[in-house]
Amino acid sequence: MMNRVKVVRIPILPLRMVNAHLLIGPDGCVLIDAGLPGSENKIRNALRREKLTFKDIKLIVITHAHVDHAGSAAAIRELTGAPILAHKDDAMHYSREVPMTFCPSGWFGRFFIKLPLMFQPYVGFAPDLMLSGQETLDLSRFGVPGQVIHTPGHTSGSISVELATREAMVGDLLASGILLGGIMRKHRAIRPPFEDDPHRVAYELQRLLDSGHRTFYMGHGGPLGADQVRRHAQSLLRLTSTGRARDLHPS
Repeated sequence: MMNRVKVVRIPILPLRMVNAHLLIGPDGCVLIDAGLPGSENKIRNALRREKLTFKDIKLIVITHAHVDHAGSAAAIRELTGAPILAHKDDAMHYSREVPMTFCPSGWFGRFFIKLPLMFQPYVGFAPDLMLSGQETLDLSRFGVPGQVIHTPGHTSGSISVELATREAMVGDLLASGILLGGIMRKHRAIRPPFEDDPHRVAYELQRLLDSGHRTFYMGHGGPLGADQVRRHAQSLLRLTSTGRARDLHPS
């Protein structure tokens, strides 16, 4: 089939705690996220299992500027020669000019932010291709039928990939499992540890659902089906501006 894309999950940490993804299309290969610093061998091994090499990667898409997604981007660009695509609204974080800020989404985020992982330094970079505002990028020029779109909410510069197969790569718009990944309840959607604007996340997830997307791949856990994503989006809309659930009892 002309639109067929093979989605290969690359485990950066065990139990689906941190994932990158490889999209193998009819005419090219695109890497979605680059993992923590030092993830090059894990990505190389995933390519080798598919009988591919770094040189088969035509584009590197970084969904947002957190270290577990952008940490190895500069190194992977050097190994592949492929351009990096990201969004302008996270550009100052990619270059390391401005430190990331974190808005914990709950107790786990408040605990997680005390750990050194999220503050681990990584080699800064300037994206070669930069989306601005609501610009999109057609991935067919890199051999994969689909497009990259702006989906803010997790961070202001978060982006997602819509495939022609009605699959979506959504970075950290949502997560699954207990804590992160696949320890337990791995098919149930949860909020990631950090989230700038849950209402905007709900809007973006609903927009993807309304476009007919049925399978959602993410940086932590997953994949999830449309029913779980719809339930999660609706739960986000019941949050107040402080991120706490509204009191739904009558006054």
